[in-house]
Amino acid sequence: MAESLNSIGSFALTPHKVSICILINIYAPPSQSAVPFPFSSVSQHNRLGLFLLAVTKSCDDFLEPSLDELTNLLVAADGLLYDWLGQHLTSQLTSLSSPDDLSNFFSRLRNVLTTPDLRTVEDDQTFMDPASHLGMFLRRCILAFNLLSFEGMCHLLTNIRVYCKVNDPAYELPEEDDFDNESESLEEDDEGLHLENYEFMKTKPGFETGSSSGEGSSFHIHTPRPLSRIVDEIQVSVVSKFKGSEDDARDYEVDNSLNDQQGGLILRSNWQIQGYLKEQADLIEQHGSSFPLNPFEAILKQLQKLAPELHYIHYLRYLNALYHEDYLSALENLHCYFDFSAGLEGIDTVSPSSPSNIDLGRYETALLCLGVMHSHFGHSKQALEALNEAVQSSQQNNDDTCLAYTLSAICNLLSEVGVSSATRITGSNTPGITSSLSTSMSAQQQLLVLLERSLKRAESLKLTRLVAFNRLAMAKFDLRYVKRPLISFGPKASSKLRTTPVSVCKELRLSSYLLSEFGSDGASLTLDGAFSTTWIKNLKRTRTSSVHQNMLENDFDTFHFGAQPNPVPGSVLQLAGASYLLRASSWELYGSAPLVRLNALVYTTCFADAGSSTDLSLAYVKLIQHLAVFKGYGEAFTALKLAEEKFLSVSKSRIQLLKLQLLHERALHRGHLKLAQQFCDEFGVLASSVSGSDMDIKTEANIRHARTLLAAKQYSLAAAVAQSLFCTCHKFNLQVEKATVLLSVAEIHKSGNPVLGLPYALASLSFCQSFNLDLLEASATLMLSELWLCLGPNHAKRASTLVHGKLALILGHGGLELRARANIAVAKCYLSDPKFPVSEDPDLVLEHLREATEDLQILEYHELLAEAFYLTAMVFNRLGKLQEREEAATSFKKHITALQNQENVDTHMSDV
Repeated sequence: MAESLNSIGSFALTPHKVSICILINIYAPPSQSAVPFPFSSVSQHNRLGLFLLAVTKSCDDFLEPSLDELTNLLVAADGLLYDWLGQHLTSQLTSLSSPDDLSNFFSRLRNVLTTPDLRTVEDDQTFMDPASHLGMFLRRCILAFNLLSFEGMCHLLTNIRVYCKVNDPAYELPEEDDFDNESESLEEDDEGLHLENYEFMKTKPGFETGSSSGEGSSFHIHTPRPLSRIVDEIQVSVVSKFKGSEDDARDYEVDNSLNDQQGGLILRSNWQIQGYLKEQADLIEQHGSSFPLNPFEAILKQLQKLAPELHYIHYLRYLNALYHEDYLSALENLHCYFDFSAGLEGIDTVSPSSPSNIDLGRYETALLCLGVMHSHFGHSKQALEALNEAVQSSQQNNDDTCLAYTLSAICNLLSEVGVSSATRITGSNTPGITSSLSTSMSAQQQLLVLLERSLKRAESLKLTRLVAFNRLAMAKFDLRYVKRPLISFGPKASSKLRTTPVSVCKELRLSSYLLSEFGSDGASLTLDGAFSTTWIKNLKRTRTSSVHQNMLENDFDTFHFGAQPNPVPGSVLQLAGASYLLRASSWELYGSAPLVRLNALVYTTCFADAGSSTDLSLAYVKLIQHLAVFKGYGEAFTALKLAEEKFLSVSKSRIQLLKLQLLHERALHRGHLKLAQQFCDEFGVLASSVSGSDMDIKTEANIRHARTLLAAKQYSLAAAVAQSLFCTCHKFNLQVEKATVLLSVAEIHKSGNPVLGLPYALASLSFCQSFNLDLLEASATLMLSELWLCLGPNHAKRASTLVHGKLALILGHGGLELRARANIAVAKCYLSDPKFPVSEDPDLVLEHLREATEDLQILEYHELLAEAFYLTAMVFNRLGKLQEREEAATSFKKHITALQNQENVDTHMSDV
């Protein structure tokens, strides 16, 4: 198939180009005089010529129209000839049923290019100039056909059949009522049917005109009714959809759409079943734990009984168990898959452009899958052992492709799972890392060397998708780590100890070339078996019920025209979407809230259906967090309800974590400490007990625990928790998290001994500057100014200088709480400064306090509101405005009372 599509340079012979050749043959038949049939005038003939010029010039575009779209374009060219041209075009395409028919057709096209003798040409005779645009197009099509192998011609015929059938009403499915009646009758059968209770009836195969394209044979085998019940459960055409049920849960639904027009069911070839299984593998990886475990497992078991030679079923059972966190079942099925088939099926780790002698069934492929599985479950030690062994096996067998993927898997493991800095990542045989050097390098430096080597290997092997993946991994590394040189002393030692946002932007931009360059690794080619899933797409029901409206359709399905395969593979779209998520994460660290929201919106708009449910939930989390920080909890919880309806609330899901985060924040702001501690405990339970796994959840849980203890004025316990967390972050190289933890320690000491908080605030400020954490640096600077204020009025000037230096950034990109803290700090600086005349310019202080109270009332932050109203009352007291002072004092008392009254707090979470 690859030869038939792209072996002839960039010109691929497709059914659309064959249709244009048919129209050119009508436009300029050989040796016709005057205006050829069926044209009634010269202008009519010229209009078709202009139409053909426009269509042939766009033949090299990214997308090609379907047969329906081509005929619709003909209407615009000349509506009078629409019926005849459309019928003639369809009849000519359907008459091409064998390679001989194709050969005869292109032989006739050569006559179109035959130039007649100029001495015998009449004045009104028309002929095709071989050097014209249309003539060159015909010559290219004829040359492309001449270079096709027999297999290529057969695949072209298959494409033409699908190209015609998409537009043929004869291939439409039964009406919805008929389908529902059939489904109801099937559901009334006994559920305890077993395959061994029935015998296969000998049926004589017969040819039918309605056979699906891409089948191994051109006939359907009709099965007896009892057996068809089982076949229906196995060989159904599955469409990815989520149907809303009465309890608002979203379940994956299997769509029975293989009934033929006589009401029977159709057996499919092994080739088609393999295509179906590969499609299910993509759906499992996309939808993750929301894919049904038990129903699909039952289907696979029954299919395994019917076709035990399809060892790829074990791989699907492995994927199904993997995404449902069933470790034992996943491990067993993975071993079964490689034991039975040696991994010769379905692990698409090799680019079509790579050498053909690469064997996918080697030992290193099994080790790679085993390492990925352990990485998924958080078993970092076992994953490293398997991946290191895969590296050695790949080197011994000269399997460069598997080695490149293994190195990328190691890099991904180190990025997602925390590994101790004392851990030796790779063995001595790893390319680019010698034995003596690897023992002296930190895990961070080893990761950098691995990333660079993996990127070079992927580029040399022209694995474009792997190149893009490594670019994203390099951007993530540049975002979270400082590139320390291997030589850290001497004249060549670098003194630069900062991350470079320019490098992050560069890697993200380089990964974006994927959409325009993915064809270089053969990703746009159709591999053998790819058309085995076209029967699924062609047999989709056209229903208008609520079930159909709730079905999730891929937004890239609009690119699928007729027999043309999807020009943008799903993996390519996922990587392109991942780059926007990484952009959002980078801007979140750098402190630009508008750009975080922009990139998250781009992902949810353009890549929602192509990406996995995990990535999509992450985009929703960022948008909801933006609402909580800038709009308050009301709008955030409204959006959270919509997100919960879209995603299943399973353990450790991002939506569940976000819900606990918002509930904990709101409880702290309202002063409900028992409720906040409850949410904090539930947050920590979601993290895995395996060391190094779910480090982000563990870090977040400990920070929230320390904040809860701080709110309860248990300073020593809060400081102990924070210091223990800092040691953990240092052990697992969590550099960015160190800045947050140090800032929390400084805040704890601010309430107890401000002098002890100064070094922690300065250390946090230093980390923020090293990693370009602009908004967090503004928070650290604000904390430093508050610590100076706590030391007395003599330091008010210094505190004022610090807070005013970051005030513009805070007011422009900070959230409600950060802006309120900054405004309160500015007001306290003015009030603490003995040289500032409050009575002469009270509005300068009151304006900051007014803005702070407005922001804090949205958050219902009672403690800071009480402080803001207390300062307001002090200002009015100095001004002698007693009525305004009493109003501020009353508000102060109200919020203090709200903090003290915690007995009637409802600890149930159903109010969200």
